[in-house]
Amino acid sequence: MNHRSRAWVTHRLRTLAALELLNIPLQYVVWFHLLNLPTTTPNLTGFALFALLLLEGALYWWLKLHRTGVGFFRQLRWCNVVLLTGGLVYTAWSVAQNPGSGTVVGLLFALAGVLEHINYFHVQLMYDTQADLRWLFTRGFRRSHLSRDLTRTTRVATAPGRPARYEAPVAPEPPARDRTD
Repeated sequence: MNHRSRAWVTHRLRTLAALELLNIPLQYVVWFHLLNLPTTTPNLTGFALFALLLLEGALYWWLKLHRTGVGFFRQLRWCNVVLLTGGLVYTAWSVAQNPGSGTVVGLLFALAGVLEHINYFHVQLMYDTQADLRWLFTRGFRRSHLSRDLTRTTRVATAPGRPARYEAPVAPEPPARDRTD
């Protein structure tokens, strides 16, 4: 199947959304049940941050599949920074106070959440297709899909006192010619 065909893109977006969602319970079961790591507050805090970013990723791919606006991710980007910073400070403090499997895992999950944030909102860190790998090795890192989508949309103000909506930018009209007939 041609990687640029509509069917391939649809399949790819569905797969990405599903895998992001599947990864949340999978990671929880692997780390906290199979490996029997303690479900302490620092560990669960780090895991919650990681899971939140996976959920946002699944939502983004689903919205992209259905060609729905992604403008509200602008606010999520800044909310994530606040949550991730607070979570990192808390989990790092917990590790400093009581190093061990009850805290270090939470810090690692929080760091994974930061990497997911970077992957979604800034620079693509995941290269899993031949085309992606070719791009990485010939041109280096590329901006993430969400970052490019947010750049394509611009904030359009509505009437005063109403919330703004996000729309694709409109090409400017050519300047009017001055006719002197």
